[in-house]
Amino acid sequence: MSSAQPPVIEITGLHKSFGALHVLRGVDLTARAGDVVSLIGSSGSGKSTLLRCANLLEDSQEGEITFEGEAVRWKGSAHHRHPADPAQVTRIRTNLSMVFQQFNLWAHMTILQNVMEAPVTVLGGEKAEVETRARQILDKVGIGDKCDAWPAQLSGGQQQRAAIARALCMQPRALLFDEPTSALDPELEQEVVKVIKDLAQEGRTMILVTHDMRLARDVSDHVVFLHEGRIEEEGPPSDLFGAPKTARLQQFLSHGHAA
Repeated sequence: MSSAQPPVIEITGLHKSFGALHVLRGVDLTARAGDVVSLIGSSGSGKSTLLRCANLLEDSQEGEITFEGEAVRWKGSAHHRHPADPAQVTRIRTNLSMVFQQFNLWAHMTILQNVMEAPVTVLGGEKAEVETRARQILDKVGIGDKCDAWPAQLSGGQQQRAAIARALCMQPRALLFDEPTSALDPELEQEVVKVIKDLAQEGRTMILVTHDMRLARDVSDHVVFLHEGRIEEEGPPSDLFGAPKTARLQQFLSHGHAA
């Protein structure tokens, strides 16, 4: 991919606190078109918070976030800093589809309705066109036969694949995954891992928070290891998993996190 194009997401010097708790301490992150970037680290290291800040679900206190060359505009400072332009936030969010750990499907809608809802109501898509796309995407993730089922009738793995289909139906510039397999048992986890690997093969831009080191190693172009809100080490997966340089990453991988 040409480096002349601005990155899909670029974060520089990001700081985020919850009260006195300083969760992110000057983090930089870049994802260019087609990149798969995995964020790894212990619980509490700031991985999910970084993802939520990238999607403007959380306000950060300092640092810059740029989407395809367009910088988020801020007003206020420190704990009073918020995005200045709600329309800009909506535009960026609709282009960064998030897949959460806990599926977040609407229980009162069928799977097809779940996938269609945002493209129709948020993007103003034509209903028949969105339905065609939604059915194709549900086929693609392997649950095309579940269009008329309710979320409660699906296994956890099927629900997460429906959530991925819902994200894809928005036709986003990037997909953000927050621990997409951690709520699943190992057998169902593999169904979701397969979908994520297929998306990586297609050249989808993705940022992935994961506890699954094998997945991070297999799909990533770039891996970021966060420790106590800072980037401790980053680089190609072959370097981080094959020859970790820092003692903290070596310790993290030796404690049952090996790929």
